[in-house]
Amino acid sequence: MLEIKFLRENPEAVKASLRKRNWDEEALQVVDEAIALDAERRQLQTELDALLAESNRAAKEIGKLYREGRREEAEQLKQRVATSKAKSKELEEALERAKAGLEDKLLAIPNILHASVPEGKGEADNEVFQAWEGPLPDLGGDALPHWDLGTKYGILDFGLGAKITGSGFPVFRGKGARLERALISFFLDEAARAGYEEIIPPLLVNKATARGTGQLPDKEGQMYYVERDDLYLIPTAEVPVTNIYRDVIIDKPDFSIKMTGYTPCFRREAGAHGAEVRGLNRVHQFDKVEIVRIEHPDRSYDALEEMLDHVRGLLEKLELPYRILRLCGGDTGFTSALTYDFEVYAGAQRRWLEVSSVSNFETFQSNRLQLRFRDEKGKRHLAHTLNGSALALARIVAALLENNQTPDGIRIPAALVPYTGFDRIS
Repeated sequence: MLEIKFLRENPEAVKASLRKRNWDEEALQVVDEAIALDAERRQLQTELDALLAESNRAAKEIGKLYREGRREEAEQLKQRVATSKAKSKELEEALERAKAGLEDKLLAIPNILHASVPEGKGEADNEVFQAWEGPLPDLGGDALPHWDLGTKYGILDFGLGAKITGSGFPVFRGKGARLERALISFFLDEAARAGYEEIIPPLLVNKATARGTGQLPDKEGQMYYVERDDLYLIPTAEVPVTNIYRDVIIDKPDFSIKMTGYTPCFRREAGAHGAEVRGLNRVHQFDKVEIVRIEHPDRSYDALEEMLDHVRGLLEKLELPYRILRLCGGDTGFTSALTYDFEVYAGAQRRWLEVSSVSNFETFQSNRLQLRFRDEKGKRHLAHTLNGSALALARIVAALLENNQTPDGIRIPAALVPYTGFDRIS
């Protein structure tokens, strides 16, 4: 959520960012509406404070008048105080309405885009930040997509998942399950070597937690909701892990907090259909290792570069062709100031598959979370938050299976063999 002070002082900059996100002029009115509600809120607060101060002074004066025997004057003043109390209640109610209205408006405004975000309406306009310079896998016309490989080797069963739960809930079996577990351990070990503290968070979160990282109200339709308990299944470990620091003040001005967590992730993906979402390309439940950072504002973009290097390293060790996209204004998420997507090439499908998003949210999440730090003078400031997939496993598995198929089975990259205990699926 944007800070109201920033919005009040920079309305045209906010509108320019919204235009870059392809908002029309009518939608931009939310900025002026928020500023008007803020002005109303501040005016009501000023009136209420003045009225309460006057009532307090009058209350002291009433006591003095009674002590001096000036009962009639005291009773008259009491009547005025009673009138003031009624007026105060009206002001308090109006103030609460203005605050609620202002919050609703602020929750509807996405983050300010970083200056480097390119123009564009959607994913077709994303900028290739780093292209793949090597050869792409040429598997020939007999290459099988991962869903057929899964059936051939008995390691993936989509039909069984549909029977147990529904479409989009695959079952990993035998060496497929061991490959999945190996990838999780590999990613966590690599994160630990990079200085990230491992976290095992809850998989269900309350509304305050989902709101803190921006899933609510923006992505409510994409989340699974447990109505009886008023809880949400997490779409990513980012949500519970970042919320560890909700309502926290970091007491040291020189800090860098690095956390990682493996979780299953749950996403409704409503409306998804077609060949591009077949098999593991888009599922409702998948495993992911997330990296989260909380940084001083002066260092958050250096941290973002470090996170990009970390994901690069993972993909290179897995021997997967990859490219990095810088998302355009129309494709950048609601909470993000700047996002890079990593895509890997799946040889049998001849398609690039997104496997990681690495984002800097600047103060957008921390303002909702009230996540602050104290500087050298003891003054409080909002921290910056960042997160990235390192990595999302479903599409990684898809690309590994497709790119490494041979007549003798599926080759396992050397970096994973110590984790799988085997070098081939056959």
